[in-house]
This record gives sequence, structure tokens and C-alpha cells, in this order.
Amino acid sequence: MEPRQITGVYGEVSGLPVPVSAHVREEQLQEPRIYTVTAEWSQSELVRCSRLRYLQEFRLISESNTHKSIRTVLPPGPCVSVSGELLSGFSPIRGLRAVIRETSGHQLLEIWNCHGLRKCLNLTALNKHGRVYDDAQFGCLSWSACENKLLYVAERSKNASAETQDGGHAWRKDRSLYCEDWGEALTNRSEPAICVVDLEIGAASVLEGVPPDVSPGQALWAPGSQAVFFIGWYHEPFRLGLKFCSNRRSALFKIDLCGHCERLSGENLSVSNPRLSPDGSTLIYLQGAVFGPHNQCLSLQQLDLESGETSTLLDVVSRPQAGEFAGMYEALPSCCWSADSQRVMFSSACRNWKGLFLVDRRSKIVTSLSDNLLDSSSQLYGSWKLLTVQRDLMVVCCSSPNTPPTLRVGFVPRAGEAVSWQTLQEPLMTFDFSWKVLDVTLPSDEENANYPGLDFGAVLVKPSRPLGETRTPLVVFIHGGPHSQFPAEWNSTTAGLAKLGFAVLMVNYRGSTGFGQHSILSLIGQIGSQDVKDVQRAVLTALERDPNLDPDRLAAIGGSHGGFLACHLLGQYPESYRVCAARNPVINAATLLGTSDIVDWRYISAGFHYSYDQIPTAEALAAMLQKSPIAHAAKIKAPVLLMLGGRDRRVSPHQGMELYKALKSRGSPVRLLWFPEDGHSLSRVDTQVDCFLNTALWLHQHL
Repeated sequence: MEPRQITGVYGEVSGLPVPVSAHVREEQLQEPRIYTVTAEWSQSELVRCSRLRYLQEFRLISESNTHKSIRTVLPPGPCVSVSGELLSGFSPIRGLRAVIRETSGHQLLEIWNCHGLRKCLNLTALNKHGRVYDDAQFGCLSWSACENKLLYVAERSKNASAETQDGGHAWRKDRSLYCEDWGEALTNRSEPAICVVDLEIGAASVLEGVPPDVSPGQALWAPGSQAVFFIGWYHEPFRLGLKFCSNRRSALFKIDLCGHCERLSGENLSVSNPRLSPDGSTLIYLQGAVFGPHNQCLSLQQLDLESGETSTLLDVVSRPQAGEFAGMYEALPSCCWSADSQRVMFSSACRNWKGLFLVDRRSKIVTSLSDNLLDSSSQLYGSWKLLTVQRDLMVVCCSSPNTPPTLRVGFVPRAGEAVSWQTLQEPLMTFDFSWKVLDVTLPSDEENANYPGLDFGAVLVKPSRPLGETRTPLVVFIHGGPHSQFPAEWNSTTAGLAKLGFAVLMVNYRGSTGFGQHSILSLIGQIGSQDVKDVQRAVLTALERDPNLDPDRLAAIGGSHGGFLACHLLGQYPESYRVCAARNPVINAATLLGTSDIVDWRYISAGFHYSYDQIPTAEALAAMLQKSPIAHAAKIKAPVLLMLGGRDRRVSPHQGMELYKALKSRGSPVRLLWFPEDGHSLSRVDTQVDCFLNTALWLHQHL
């Protein structure tokens, strides 16, 4: 197993394109109906160590007597690079394309039509605000109904406000003043502002009137385009990390262009993802609790804009029964409504799968639209992710552990009908390794007394032909969060390891999303014990059900909380595991307390209440230490590979350093990789190549 071979394998599996968004246009012809699907793809490119993005168009011809079935899918058009674009969006009527682009240190707003570039504004030169937000948390680019205005979010200009004070001397006094931000992956986000561009006069302005104690984002026009809906996150008394956290206090607001602002949702809640119905009558949004689990099962609320009344369309699912809808855990796509404004489509975790669902507003009944949940034996695709629904045409990204992402389309079905799915483009390749879902039942002594009767699962991926060996080494791959999920979808790390001859077990321990709110709550106060036992139980289950797996060659890998669990397994089951690779792991929850951007989760995960004015106690610190891998470090025998991001705001890299020194002092084999420019997710392309190469070599060496 040579480095060149490993890098080649990773280049093959990570270089496959992934669709990230889509837009649907319908040509205004009587017959036949022609739809154009514009898909945006992302692709990792190892030569330049960059992530490329491109657009591709697909044209569909529907049956002449109905627009509910597709007759022909024409060959796709050429791929057009859109690398360098920060945000883009199509106008609702004329199909104009707005683009915010970064070039030579300036941010430009471009408007394109079928004849080329129609208008270009230099937003940086206008000097009305700071940098435009292009993240999924705050960012947006929304066209008004008249197509003369655009809405986006940018950093409020500090210089503009300072110049009004004492000729700028106040700015000089405060230029070293600490400025809070929104934490991991949002380090340049501090004071967002809602901005409006008037395309007719070429002017940009900041919408004033947002309450001073909230940070606005996810803005969209209200009907008539004279007001704006937005989500406001409360930032007093101080900001907590937002990424991967659906439990931050926030509210839905409406502000008109004169600056009059009102709150539309309840108090002390967490809300996100406002989506307006096509007829302009109803606004839906996701809602959850504040604090508690960092990610949780959410309810779907609907606000009647005429009466002002809010009701629950989908409630939190505490404990789903087998084969039932398991709750909402993920963001809504920007377009998720049926054309008649009566049905909402969305994707969500469902046990070890990711499914596609429809909820009818009249009956509040949820229907599964994806084959993997309608028929468990139909396992071509284990994951269905909705990209958009426009003109009743759904565009979905489908994948499985051995099938890379592909685009499929289908029309929103009538009641009682099934969707007729069409594949727009077959995957570039499929891989000859197998996969299956394992359901794991617990013995009575591992039950949670407060939440008995829960189960969990895992996804086992195996090379079809082990490389000249009778038994296959097993890599136990553990997700972070902890409240996230490993669905049966394409994962380049898993695929690369399987191509190199390893079996991979991706474990969804209790506390993972997709198993109901009770499963999530069961982990609170039980980290370091319940989750560790769950992973070990999943390993024993896999070994029992598959005699071709080698119990004497087990490895544990994972990142963040997954790294926390991998290191725990080495300390609590030192005779079972031969090697470990951990990315930005939590090692000592007590010493992490003062350095993490989500200090609330450090208390809550250990079973303690959190408030902003919390002062650490000896009891809390002792409990955090006892639940941490560092408490078992002296028992670790297996070699450990640590991969740390120097700019990690979620889990300080000094966590990994703490284990490194503990193992080094005892003469235990340990290797540390340091990525000074990367953060918690270790998401840079060059970092990912280095991590996979070193992980594969480390596993091969010690297994």
C-alpha cells in the first residue's frame, strides 16, 4: 500500500461531483411542456487542491396530455464554471440571474439575462456595508416580486458609524476593542445587516430598524415586496457558536422598508428557515427549544399571514414506531412548496437513512416519497436529499455508500399516487463493494432507565473482494455531533477505505438524529458511557452477524465527538482495538470549558443546567473530567494518530495536544498532524488529502 496508490484512490472517490442546488424553469408553451433544470455541482480537484463549482442544464419534455409525467430527458448541456461566485439566484418571472462575485478584493453584484451581462454594481465601492455573507446560517439573495430589488445580508460597516462620532477619533480609540463573532466557521460574522439593492437606480442601502439585540439573517421578501421577513438571533449577553446548533434563542421578525419591526414568533424559542408559500398566504418555519441538545428534533410551524395565527403543522416526534416518520432534523430547501400551496416537501434523517417526505397542510399526514423508506429491500439509494421544488417538479440528490450522488426528478404526486422518478444523469461510476443496514438491540443492563426501550443502528460497508485475505479488518467510523447522523449515503472516506480493502462500520449510537427526540435526550449526562457502550455493542453485533470480519483487527476513527468516542474505546476496551485515528477530538471536557465557542453544550452534555452567568464549580469540572477520554489515557495501548486544526473554535487543538503529551510521556505510539490554516471540520481539500493518506497508512501499518 503505497502513498501514490492511496492518493490515487482518494482522488478517484473524492473527485466525483456532488449536486448542491438546483433551479427549475418552465417554458411558456401550450404543448408540450418543457422544463429546464439548472443544477449547481461541487467537485474537489486535487491538482490545485481546490473545490470547483459548475452549472449544468437539463431539459425535460413532459407528456402532452399532462404535466405530471416526464416523456423525455434530453442530453445535458455543457458544464459552465461558476467558481468565484459567492451567491446566486434566479428571478421569479423573467429568469434573470443575480450573482455576487469576489474579484480582486471587491464584491460585485452582476445581473445576467439571455443576452449577457445586464448590470454590474461594485458593492465594495458603494461603501454602504462590509462583506456580504455567503454562509448557510445568515446568507441569502432574494429577488423582489417586481424584480427591481434584491435582498442580502452583509456585515454592518463599522467605519461608517464611527465617522459620525468625533470625526473618527472614537474609532481610533476602539480599534483594538474585542469584537465578538458567531464562532466556528463564522469568525468574520459579528454584526449582520439586511441590505437592499435598487437595480433601477443602482443604489444599495442598509435596512434600519432591526432590534439592536438581534443579528438578522435568512431574509426574504414579504408579499408585495414592501416588507421583509427575517430570523433574528439574540446576541446578548454574548454570542455562542451557531454552526451545527439548532438550539440558539431566535425569533421570526417582519420589518417594513420604513424600519417598523415586529416579532411574529413566540419568546424563548429557536426558529429558522422561513419559507413563503407560492400564493403568499402562509409562512412556514422550523422551531425548537433553547439550549438543551445542540441539535434536536424540530417542529414545523405555519403562520397564516392574513389572520396572524400560528399553528403546528408537524410536531416533535418523541419515539417513532418502526417504519414511521421519525421527525424533522434538517434545514428546509429554499423552495419546498407545491404549486397549490397545500403541501410541503422536505428531507430528513430516518433511522439509518435519509428520506424524502411530503406533508399535507389540510390533513397534516406525512407521506414518504423515497423508495428506500417505502420498500426496505429497494436499497439502490440510501439517501434522498431534496434540492428544490418548483412548478411541482422535485429535484433530488440520491446516493448510497457504493453509488455516488446523482440527480433525480419527479412531480409532486396526487393523493394516493406514487412518484414516477427519472434519473437525469447516471453516476459516473458505481463501486463493487456491498453495504447493509444493521439494527442494534440492547441488553437490559445497557438500557437507559429514563428512556428505556430505545434502539439504534449502523451501516456496514464491505469490499466485495478482500485483498487476498480470508477475513477483513474492520474500521469503526464514528460520527461527531453527537446529535448528527451517518445515513446510508455516499461518503468519500468510507468509499476510499473500502477500495483499499477495509470494511467500515458507521455507527448511529443513541443520541443520533433520525431516531426521535427521546433518543437524543437519552445521551444528556451520559456521554463517555452510554455512547461508548453503544458503539462497542454495534461492533459486537457486526462481528456476530458477519463471520468474514476479523475481530482481531479493529480500528476506531472519528472526528470531534466521534474522536472523543474513538479515544474512549481505546481506553475502555484496550484489548479490542489495534489502532485509532482521531480528528479534532474532545479529550478533556473540563479544560475545554473555557475555550469552546459552545460553552453551553459543555455543561449540558455532562448533565448540568446552563445559564449565561454560569461559574464553573468543582462538581461540574470533576464530572466533565470523569466523562472524558483523558481519564482512561493511562490504559491506552493502541497507536493513536491525531489530526488537529489550528483555527478550530469548537474544540481547541490543545485538546488533542493534551492526549499527545499524555501518550508521549508513557512511550505509547502517537503521531500528530497539525493544520494551522484549518478549522474544526478540517475541510480544506489539501487537508482532506493529507488526512486520508495518513489515516490509511496508519491503519495499514498497525492492522
